[in-house]
Amino acid sequence: MTSERLARIFGDDGRTVIIALDHGLIDGPCPGFEQPASTISSVVAGGADAILTSYGIARNFAEELDGVGLILRSDGASSNLGSPSTGSTGSFFGPDDAVQVGADALVVTALPGSDKEDMTLENLARTASAAHAIGVPMLGEMVPGGFDSPPEMRGTEAVAFAARLGAELGADFIKAPYCADYAKVTSSTFVPVVILGGSKTSEADMLTDIRSALDSGAAGVAIGRNVFQAPDPTAMTAAIVTLVHDDVSVDQALAVLKG
Repeated sequence: MTSERLARIFGDDGRTVIIALDHGLIDGPCPGFEQPASTISSVVAGGADAILTSYGIARNFAEELDGVGLILRSDGASSNLGSPSTGSTGSFFGPDDAVQVGADALVVTALPGSDKEDMTLENLARTASAAHAIGVPMLGEMVPGGFDSPPEMRGTEAVAFAARLGAELGADFIKAPYCADYAKVTSSTFVPVVILGGSKTSEADMLTDIRSALDSGAAGVAIGRNVFQAPDPTAMTAAIVTLVHDDVSVDQALAVLKG
């Protein structure tokens, strides 16, 4: 069952374009995601393979999510309403919830090297074990040092360490920051690795990073703000899809973006 569910996330080429739409869990109705139905429909129209989102979105927008892979956010986090969120605060939803909403995988964030390392790694391991017991795959989002980590925690050595740790704890695929020499990350991690999008950046820079990551062995992307906050989320999704699945150049992807 695990392989069947993964086949709804990854294409026949072993690659995937995941659009992360779980930002409402900490940012509420953030720009570009005020109306979930519209945003979901836009990225699905662009050819996204899967959507990573919350339990509430999965339950209430099943029609819009039909036909794409679905990854359910398992862990919760403090919101940005008061102090800035510092990431995962433990398990909120489990494998049974994933099955209930028709999800194909669960995702858990772990923060190795941060003051939340012990709690988040244990949560990842326990969730992976419980999910695998009923055939649900696990995505490990590995963020070395936490979301406000210093530059040295986003270097090649730290990212490779974090990605491998997630695989060791049972994740079936890994979401990790992009960094220089990404081949070291993918070659030392024995499950597929997709790059996370992170903060909003320029279109050309993002597409260039994706091209480099793919050339270094990455299995795709899991990107949110850089897609749903783009002027045309459908075109941005389509541009990323051509990079990931058609192996086009950055210039060709930019041409798709600009129509």
